[in-house]
Amino acid sequence: MLYLMIGVAVFFWVIVAWMLKGGSHPVEEEEYQPEPRQPQNRILVDGSNVMYWDGETPKIQTVQEVVRLLLSKGYTPGVMFDANAGYLLVDGYKHDREFAGMLGLRGDQVMVVPKGTQADPYLLTAARDLGAQIVTNDFFRDWAKDFPEVRKRGHLIHGGYHNGKLWLDFDGSRQRAQKPRRRKTR
Repeated sequence: MLYLMIGVAVFFWVIVAWMLKGGSHPVEEEEYQPEPRQPQNRILVDGSNVMYWDGETPKIQTVQEVVRLLLSKGYTPGVMFDANAGYLLVDGYKHDREFAGMLGLRGDQVMVVPKGTQADPYLLTAARDLGAQIVTNDFFRDWAKDFPEVRKRGHLIHGGYHNGKLWLDFDGSRQRAQKPRRRKTR
């Protein structure tokens, strides 16, 4: 009987303390954890496109060099690959974390799209959601109706190698300069 009275008294004081505190549930408070900072200057890399920039053979080193350049310029890169990229680069399927390790990035910065799907809609949707530019030499003409931002100068960052040195066209000026002009007919 004594234990019952002690239990009722403890329960009573827990309820009183809870009511005075204004809580909604008499449970332990969770520690305050600030929300993680969102990376600034996000940029996406079309890994399946970039891996062909230095010659006809796909190379992970090309993607690594692009990632290093972006990091050195203060960008937070995310890299997206088609499902077959591992087979093209190292003769076997590679998942997100394996590519992240090769690129020196966190696992959440790399995505290998599911087998049998195109990476383009994933890449374009992610860029739209993040407000990010895309490093690629693709013009995404087939997707321009659904993603008109691909036509906006500077949204797609083209690049390549010239005399063995990597270049990226961050503002779209090189693309404009290399575009053939139509001649006026008289």
